[in-house]
Amino acid sequence: MSSDYKVSLPDEASMTAFGHAIAQASGGSGVIFLLGDLGMGKTTLSRGVLQGMGHKGSVKSPTYTLVEPYDVGEQRIYHFDLYRLADPEELEYLGIRDYFDEAALCLVEWPNRGEGMLPVADMLLNIELDGYGRTVQWTPQTEKGQKMADRLVKTI
Repeated sequence: MSSDYKVSLPDEASMTAFGHAIAQASGGSGVIFLLGDLGMGKTTLSRGVLQGMGHKGSVKSPTYTLVEPYDVGEQRIYHFDLYRLADPEELEYLGIRDYFDEAALCLVEWPNRGEGMLPVADMLLNIELDGYGRTVQWTPQTEKGQKMADRLVKTI
């Protein structure tokens, strides 16, 4: 497997556009962990992915609900924000295993808070400050993630 890929995104619009590219590269399924400090644009990127999948409504951060489900046509997308999770065991009460199936696309912010309860990510996306913009580095973790990464490189 290839290791890391990187792109510089100068503003919010380019972050959203990159999210559209991720949507296309994912093929509508997979597990993507979104890493980065507060305010780096994880929810903005998630909004771009959802819009890229065809979602027309608003996209809010599921900080208090932990997961926000979206149905786009036949597609199921789950946006997780585990920032406020006190204990990974809490995910068991949410029925966490029901969300991660082969047909769903799962975007997980703050995955370290759910360590031990989450499946292996197909792809890790790390967002860092880069001047006034952001740098996004993506690393495939599975064969499916490698295919996503390869498709993503071709679309940007």
